[in-house]
Amino acid sequence: MKIAVYGATGMVGSQIVAEAVRRGHEVTAISRKGAPVEGAAVVRAADLADVETYSEVAHAHDAVVLATVPDRTGGSRQPYIDAHRAIAAVPTAARLYMVGGFGGLKTPDGTPIKDTPGFPAEYKGESDAVYVAYEALRDAGADLTVQAPAAVIAPGERTGEYVTAVDVPAAGERISSQDYAVAALDELEQPQFRGTFFTASN
Repeated sequence: MKIAVYGATGMVGSQIVAEAVRRGHEVTAISRKGAPVEGAAVVRAADLADVETYSEVAHAHDAVVLATVPDRTGGSRQPYIDAHRAIAAVPTAARLYMVGGFGGLKTPDGTPIKDTPGFPAEYKGESDAVYVAYEALRDAGADLTVQAPAAVIAPGERTGEYVTAVDVPAAGERISSQDYAVAALDELEQPQFRGTFFTASN
């Protein structure tokens, strides 16, 4: 499979690249600076907002992984949203695989976790932006799968073991970035959650 990964140098994106390479897929690693990523067949410098490049990439790959995040330095998160709205309008046969946020999962009554009283205020703005970006892709009718992490995601051990759930949190409060990538590649290779917002946790 030919897989392109935007955000390929980030905590999650780099692990998805590593896992895809480990399984023998041909990977194009894309980041703003085009930094080298071990194992990638191709390394490119591009911003997700560059719609022309995105269109070229999407047409040349079987799947495009969107592992970018909104601004975390205090700047506006609107460019992140605008980029997703722009690529949502690009027709492509490629499968889109978005790294979502835990806050986009729902409580039993259907309320997004990001909108519940106990959700940490410092993560609210980012969670809102990620969810709006997801809605843009979903509403455009893209062949989209969104994978949210557990409440806590951090580098750790690749165990290859995880549990899943759709729309609501899975059992377990943590997942390693390595096992997040295992779940992502399992889904890309043998789809079970196509068109859903699902999550995996250890």
